Amino acid sequence: MQIVVALVAVMVALLISQHPVMAQQQQQNSTVIDMASAKKDDESSLSLNSIFKQVENSVVQITRKVPPISILPTPEPENATALGSGFVYDNKGRIITNNHVVGDAKIVDITLVDGNRYTANVTGTDIFSDIAVLEIVENLTQRSPPLNPLIIGNSSELEVGEQVIAIGNPFGLAGTMTTGIISQIGRLLPDPQTGFSIPNAIQTDTIINPGNSGGPLLNMNGQVIGMNTAGLFGSGIGFAIPSNAITRIVPALIEKGNYTHPWLGLTAATLTSDLAESVEGLETNFKGVLVDSIVKNGPADKVGVNGSITDQYGKKHGGDIITAIDGRIVNQNEDLISYIAENKKVGDKITLTIYRNGQFLDLEMTLQERPSLLLYLTEVLSPVPP
Repeated sequence: MQIVVALVAVMVALLISQHPVMAQQQQQNSTVIDMASAKKDDESSLSLNSIFKQVENSVVQITRKVPPISILPTPEPENATALGSGFVYDNKGRIITNNHVVGDAKIVDITLVDGNRYTANVTGTDIFSDIAVLEIVENLTQRSPPLNPLIIGNSSELEVGEQVIAIGNPFGLAGTMTTGIISQIGRLLPDPQTGFSIPNAIQTDTIINPGNSGGPLLNMNGQVIGMNTAGLFGSGIGFAIPSNAITRIVPALIEKGNYTHPWLGLTAATLTSDLAESVEGLETNFKGVLVDSIVKNGPADKVGVNGSITDQYGKKHGGDIITAIDGRIVNQNEDLISYIAENKKVGDKITLTIYRNGQFLDLEMTLQERPSLLLYLTEVLSPVPP
């Protein structure tokens, strides 16, 4: 039997070598496999310890003084200290961190991994995206080793299951490294402080503890694909701001000190079976985003978008249902908020397709600048308004 198998193998080999097309195809297949192997080798990830050594001098600890709150007639208490993390953005001494790390401070302290401390001015903040830019005051041109900016990656290329690394200063423990995976992408991260949500947040099981905020979330090539911003203690659930938001917002913070967000002027929620019952005649599996409230004189109000109403018996009746924006299907609130955040700016026109009383209508509106936080909260409060 073994002799027969060997003879067949020899005959097949001779046939391939004598037939030019088959031989060429075999050579091409071999080339494709070789190229794929070479590509895999080229794109092979770095080891964890090599990534840490590569970036550790670019991750910093940020401290700011927090004035104490005392209502008792006691001796003047000392200021408390708030801790956070950040990373080097460019060779001009600019540091990126979370807005909530710096709070209302105008000046913070920066400590590098070698223990050297510097003073940094808070030069730009955006409370809505939770991003802040700091600039070290001291001249660092003679520093050795020099500050090395981290490479900002492309968060739109992330896939669930990819291994990632968080580096920061949890509970003040400087230079701490933890690892995990991308648990999910495209999350809406509600911010109770602002009433708005951060779109396209990265969910990870990498441990994110107090003090990690503002530190980098890295891929296995040592590139920043997110900035750690929140973690549910002991739950294995953490969140990071996507690097594409950093790429989009930070230049404006450097140039102007702030970032203007486009705004629809409405609150809405992904349509569920329960919400669908509030709209008369609507099928249970109808997809879209149900408009709840409208801000007076906002873009949606100016073109006649209808919000939900409550009758005299306390029963709520659903308003318009957004099913598309600029021709793109909207199945959930994330679709609406992410599209505007990533693709539009103040003054741009958009077309909302809405479902009302059994008909589909196209409403064109001009996006306005999102009002200041104080002004907005006096108008309407919602967990996830676009």
